[in-house]
Amino acid sequence: MIVAGSATQGLAAELAAETGRALTPVSYEQFPDGERKVQVTATGDRAVVVASTISDGDWVELLQLQDALAEAGVEHVTTVLPYMGYARQDQAFEDGDPVSARAMARAISTGTDRVITVNPHEEAVTEFFDVPTTTLDAAGRLATPLDELTDPLFLSPDAGAIELAETVRDAYGRGAVDHFEKTRHSGTDVEIEPSEAAVDGRDVVLVDDIVATGSTMSESVAVLNAREANNVIVTCVHPLLVSNARLKLARAGVETVYGTDTIERGVSEVSVAPAVADVL
Repeated sequence: MIVAGSATQGLAAELAAETGRALTPVSYEQFPDGERKVQVTATGDRAVVVASTISDGDWVELLQLQDALAEAGVEHVTTVLPYMGYARQDQAFEDGDPVSARAMARAISTGTDRVITVNPHEEAVTEFFDVPTTTLDAAGRLATPLDELTDPLFLSPDAGAIELAETVRDAYGRGAVDHFEKTRHSGTDVEIEPSEAAVDGRDVVLVDDIVATGSTMSESVAVLNAREANNVIVTCVHPLLVSNARLKLARAGVETVYGTDTIERGVSEVSVAPAVADVL
Protein backbone atom coordinates (compact mmCIF):
# COMPACT_ATOMS: atom_id res chain seq x y z
CA MET A 1 0.00 0.00 0.00
CA ILE A 2 0.98 3.61 -0.65
CA VAL A 3 0.55 6.07 2.24
CA ALA A 4 0.66 9.79 1.38
CA GLY A 5 1.83 12.73 3.40
CA SER A 6 -0.47 15.73 3.04
CA ALA A 7 2.10 17.67 0.98
CA THR A 8 2.70 14.78 -1.41
CA GLN A 9 -0.75 13.51 -2.33
CA GLY A 10 -0.37 13.91 -6.09
CA LEU A 11 2.95 12.06 -6.24
CA ALA A 12 1.57 9.28 -4.03
CA ALA A 13 -1.36 8.87 -6.42
CA GLU A 14 1.02 8.75 -9.40
CA LEU A 15 3.16 6.14 -7.63
CA ALA A 16 0.12 4.02 -6.82
CA ALA A 17 -0.91 4.09 -10.49
CA GLU A 18 2.66 3.34 -11.61
CA THR A 19 3.08 0.34 -9.29
CA GLY A 20 -0.47 -0.99 -9.12
CA ARG A 21 -0.39 -0.73 -5.32
CA ALA A 22 -3.39 0.45 -3.36
CA LEU A 23 -3.56 4.09 -2.30
CA THR A 24 -4.40 3.98 1.39
CA PRO A 25 -7.05 6.32 2.87
CA VAL A 26 -5.41 8.93 5.11
CA SER A 27 -6.96 11.89 6.92
CA TYR A 28 -5.06 14.91 8.22
CA GLU A 29 -6.16 17.12 11.10
CA GLN A 30 -4.71 20.14 12.84
CA PHE A 31 -5.87 21.23 16.27
CA PRO A 32 -6.30 24.90 17.31
CA ASP A 33 -2.97 24.85 19.14
CA GLY A 34 -1.18 23.74 15.97
CA GLU A 35 -0.77 20.07 16.86
CA ARG A 36 -1.22 17.64 13.99
CA LYS A 37 -2.94 14.28 13.84
CA VAL A 38 -3.23 11.71 11.06
CA GLN A 39 -5.42 8.66 10.70
CA VAL A 40 -4.47 5.79 8.41
CA THR A 41 -6.68 2.93 7.25
CA ALA A 42 -3.88 0.37 6.95
CA THR A 43 -4.40 -3.01 5.31
CA GLY A 44 -1.56 -5.45 4.69
CA ASP A 45 1.86 -6.01 6.15
CA ARG A 46 3.97 -3.76 3.85
CA ALA A 47 3.66 -0.03 3.28
CA VAL A 48 5.39 2.74 1.33
CA VAL A 49 5.13 6.16 2.94
CA VAL A 50 5.58 9.04 0.45
CA ALA A 51 6.15 12.32 2.25
CA SER A 52 8.15 15.41 1.34
CA THR A 53 9.29 17.28 4.45
CA ILE A 54 8.95 20.83 3.23
CA SER A 55 7.94 22.27 6.61
CA ASP A 56 8.50 21.35 10.25
CA GLY A 57 4.87 20.23 10.34
CA ASP A 58 5.58 17.76 7.54
CA TRP A 59 8.32 16.18 9.67
CA VAL A 60 5.87 15.69 12.54
CA GLU A 61 3.26 14.29 10.19
CA LEU A 62 5.74 11.79 8.73
CA LEU A 63 6.64 10.48 12.18
CA GLN A 64 2.95 10.16 12.96
CA LEU A 65 2.30 8.22 9.74
CA GLN A 66 5.12 5.81 10.57
CA ASP A 67 3.81 5.34 14.11
CA ALA A 68 0.25 4.79 12.88
CA LEU A 69 1.49 2.01 10.61
CA ALA A 70 3.39 0.40 13.47
CA GLU A 71 0.24 0.63 15.61
CA ALA A 72 -1.70 -1.11 12.81
CA GLY A 73 0.77 -4.00 12.79
CA VAL A 74 2.44 -3.23 9.44
CA GLU A 75 5.62 -5.31 9.38
CA HIS A 76 7.73 -3.54 6.75
CA VAL A 77 7.79 0.21 5.97
CA THR A 78 9.67 1.98 3.18
CA THR A 79 9.83 5.74 3.54
CA VAL A 80 10.19 7.80 0.36
CA LEU A 81 11.47 11.34 0.92
CA PRO A 82 10.90 13.06 -2.45
CA TYR A 83 12.21 16.28 -0.89
CA MET A 84 14.19 16.10 2.34
CA GLY A 85 14.11 19.30 4.32
CA TYR A 86 17.16 20.14 6.46
CA ALA A 87 19.41 18.31 3.97
CA ARG A 88 21.48 21.47 3.58
CA GLN A 89 22.29 21.42 7.31
CA ASP A 90 24.57 18.42 6.88
CA GLN A 91 27.29 19.69 9.21
CA ALA A 92 27.84 21.99 12.17
CA PHE A 93 28.85 25.21 10.43
CA GLU A 94 29.72 27.07 13.65
CA ASP A 95 30.46 26.10 17.25
CA GLY A 96 27.26 25.16 19.00
CA ASP A 97 25.38 24.27 15.81
CA PRO A 98 23.48 20.99 15.50
CA VAL A 99 23.85 18.67 12.54
CA SER A 100 20.14 19.00 11.79
CA ALA A 101 20.11 16.57 8.85
CA ARG A 102 21.52 13.88 11.14
CA ALA A 103 18.91 14.55 13.82
CA MET A 104 16.08 14.29 11.29
CA ALA A 105 17.51 11.15 9.67
CA ARG A 106 17.83 9.40 13.00
CA ALA A 107 14.24 10.27 13.91
CA ILE A 108 12.93 8.86 10.63
CA SER A 109 15.02 5.72 10.97
CA THR A 110 13.16 4.67 14.13
CA GLY A 111 9.95 4.05 12.19
CA THR A 112 11.08 2.59 8.89
CA ASP A 113 13.00 -0.32 7.42
CA ARG A 114 14.29 1.52 4.36
CA VAL A 115 14.58 5.08 3.04
CA ILE A 116 14.55 6.37 -0.54
CA THR A 117 15.66 9.96 -1.13
CA VAL A 118 15.31 11.91 -4.38
CA ASN A 119 18.23 14.19 -5.27
CA PRO A 120 19.08 15.33 -1.73
CA HIS A 121 20.90 18.65 -1.78
CA GLU A 122 23.86 17.03 -0.03
CA GLU A 123 24.16 13.32 -0.82
CA ALA A 124 26.22 12.80 2.34
CA VAL A 125 23.01 13.04 4.39
CA THR A 126 22.17 9.48 3.40
CA GLU A 127 24.95 8.32 5.73
CA PHE A 128 22.97 9.66 8.70
CA PHE A 129 20.15 7.14 8.37
CA ASP A 130 20.32 4.02 10.50
CA VAL A 131 18.53 1.90 7.88
CA PRO A 132 19.41 1.03 4.25
CA THR A 133 19.07 4.15 2.10
CA THR A 134 18.78 4.53 -1.67
CA THR A 135 19.55 7.84 -3.38
CA LEU A 136 17.58 8.37 -6.57
CA ASP A 137 18.59 10.76 -9.34
CA ALA A 138 15.37 11.90 -11.01
CA ALA A 139 16.87 14.82 -12.96
CA GLY A 140 16.45 12.98 -16.25
CA ARG A 141 12.69 13.36 -15.88
CA LEU A 142 13.13 17.10 -16.55
CA ALA A 143 13.84 16.37 -20.21
CA THR A 144 10.29 15.01 -20.70
CA PRO A 145 8.49 18.32 -21.34
CA LEU A 146 11.24 19.88 -23.48
CA ASP A 147 10.16 20.49 -27.06
CA GLU A 148 12.46 20.78 -30.08
CA LEU A 149 15.32 23.05 -29.01
CA THR A 150 17.62 25.19 -31.16
CA ASP A 151 21.30 24.30 -30.65
CA PRO A 152 20.58 23.55 -26.97
CA LEU A 153 22.92 24.37 -24.12
CA PHE A 154 22.24 22.76 -20.73
CA LEU A 155 23.67 25.06 -18.10
CA SER A 156 23.97 24.64 -14.33
CA PRO A 157 24.30 27.66 -12.02
CA ASP A 158 27.48 26.23 -10.47
CA ALA A 159 30.00 23.44 -10.95
CA GLY A 160 28.35 21.34 -8.26
CA ALA A 161 25.20 20.89 -10.33
CA ILE A 162 26.84 20.17 -13.68
CA GLU A 163 26.14 16.45 -13.36
CA LEU A 164 22.43 17.30 -13.17
CA ALA A 165 22.75 19.31 -16.39
CA GLU A 166 24.53 16.38 -18.01
CA THR A 167 21.76 14.02 -16.88
CA VAL A 168 19.05 16.21 -18.41
CA ARG A 169 21.09 16.64 -21.61
CA ASP A 170 21.60 12.88 -21.90
CA ALA A 171 17.89 12.25 -21.37
CA TYR A 172 17.04 14.87 -24.01
CA GLY A 173 19.48 13.30 -26.44
CA ARG A 174 21.68 16.14 -27.65
CA GLY A 175 23.23 19.47 -26.69
CA ALA A 176 26.23 20.95 -24.90
CA VAL A 177 26.78 21.34 -21.16
CA ASP A 178 28.44 24.12 -19.17
CA HIS A 179 28.11 25.93 -15.83
CA PHE A 180 28.33 29.32 -14.17
CA GLU A 181 30.64 30.05 -11.25
CA LYS A 182 28.55 30.74 -8.15
CA THR A 183 29.87 32.08 -4.86
CA ARG A 184 27.41 32.00 -1.95
CA HIS A 185 28.11 34.67 0.67
CA SER A 186 24.95 33.97 2.70
CA GLY A 187 21.55 32.34 2.36
CA THR A 188 20.38 35.22 0.17
CA ASP A 189 23.61 36.82 -1.12
CA VAL A 190 24.94 34.93 -4.15
CA GLU A 191 27.46 36.15 -6.71
CA ILE A 192 27.23 34.79 -10.27
CA GLU A 193 30.15 34.84 -12.67
CA PRO A 194 29.23 34.22 -16.33
CA SER A 195 30.03 31.04 -18.20
CA GLU A 196 32.28 31.37 -21.23
CA ALA A 197 29.87 29.35 -23.38
CA ALA A 198 28.45 31.10 -26.42
CA VAL A 199 24.68 31.48 -26.08
CA ASP A 200 23.80 33.89 -28.90
CA GLY A 201 20.76 32.49 -30.72
CA ARG A 202 20.70 29.26 -28.68
CA ASP A 203 18.02 27.75 -26.47
CA VAL A 204 19.43 27.48 -22.95
CA VAL A 205 18.09 25.09 -20.33
CA LEU A 206 19.11 26.08 -16.81
CA VAL A 207 19.25 23.04 -14.52
CA ASP A 208 19.49 22.90 -10.72
CA ASP A 209 18.37 20.61 -7.94
CA ILE A 210 16.41 23.28 -6.02
CA VAL A 211 15.01 26.67 -6.92
CA ALA A 212 14.23 28.32 -3.58
CA THR A 213 14.22 32.13 -3.66
CA GLY A 214 14.85 32.35 -7.41
CA SER A 215 17.66 34.89 -6.93
CA THR A 216 20.45 32.75 -8.38
CA MET A 217 18.37 31.70 -11.37
CA SER A 218 17.23 35.26 -12.03
CA GLU A 219 20.82 36.52 -12.07
CA SER A 220 21.80 33.70 -14.41
CA VAL A 221 18.92 34.52 -16.74
CA ALA A 222 19.94 38.19 -16.80
CA VAL A 223 23.42 37.20 -17.97
CA LEU A 224 22.00 34.94 -20.68
CA ASN A 225 19.56 37.57 -21.93
CA ALA A 226 22.38 40.12 -22.09
CA ARG A 227 24.24 37.68 -24.31
CA GLU A 228 21.15 37.32 -26.54
CA ALA A 229 20.17 33.75 -25.84
CA ASN A 230 17.22 32.72 -27.99
CA ASN A 231 15.14 31.27 -25.16
CA VAL A 232 15.84 30.42 -21.52
CA ILE A 233 14.02 27.56 -19.80
CA VAL A 234 14.43 27.02 -16.05
CA THR A 235 14.25 23.44 -14.77
CA CYS A 236 14.74 21.97 -11.30
CA VAL A 237 14.03 18.75 -9.48
CA HIS A 238 12.65 20.50 -6.39
CA PRO A 239 10.57 23.63 -7.19
CA LEU A 240 10.50 25.09 -3.69
CA LEU A 241 9.77 28.59 -5.06
CA VAL A 242 9.32 30.40 -1.76
CA SER A 243 7.90 33.89 -1.38
CA ASN A 244 8.14 35.83 -4.68
CA ALA A 245 10.52 33.43 -6.46
CA ARG A 246 8.21 32.83 -9.41
CA LEU A 247 7.71 36.56 -9.83
CA LYS A 248 11.49 37.11 -9.83
CA LEU A 249 11.88 34.59 -12.62
CA ALA A 250 9.06 36.17 -14.64
CA ARG A 251 10.57 39.64 -14.22
CA ALA A 252 13.91 38.24 -15.39
CA GLY A 253 12.20 37.18 -18.61
CA VAL A 254 11.62 33.50 -17.94
CA GLU A 255 8.45 32.24 -19.58
CA THR A 256 8.90 28.54 -18.88
CA VAL A 257 9.71 26.79 -15.59
CA TYR A 258 9.60 23.02 -15.26
CA GLY A 259 9.85 21.16 -11.97
CA THR A 260 8.95 17.71 -10.72
CA ASP A 261 6.32 16.74 -8.18
CA THR A 262 8.77 16.15 -5.31
CA ILE A 263 7.33 19.49 -4.23
CA GLU A 264 3.86 20.00 -5.66
CA ARG A 265 3.70 23.43 -7.26
CA GLY A 266 2.08 24.91 -10.34
CA VAL A 267 5.28 24.26 -12.30
CA SER A 268 5.41 20.54 -11.39
CA GLU A 269 5.12 19.38 -14.98
CA VAL A 270 6.64 15.91 -14.57
CA SER A 271 6.37 13.16 -11.98
CA VAL A 272 9.24 11.28 -10.38
CA ALA A 273 6.88 8.34 -9.78
CA PRO A 274 8.32 6.16 -12.58
CA ALA A 275 11.85 6.64 -11.22
CA VAL A 276 10.73 5.84 -7.67
CA ALA A 277 8.80 2.79 -8.86
CA ASP A 278 11.98 1.42 -10.46
CA VAL A 279 13.77 1.22 -7.10
CA LEU A 280 10.92 0.03 -4.88
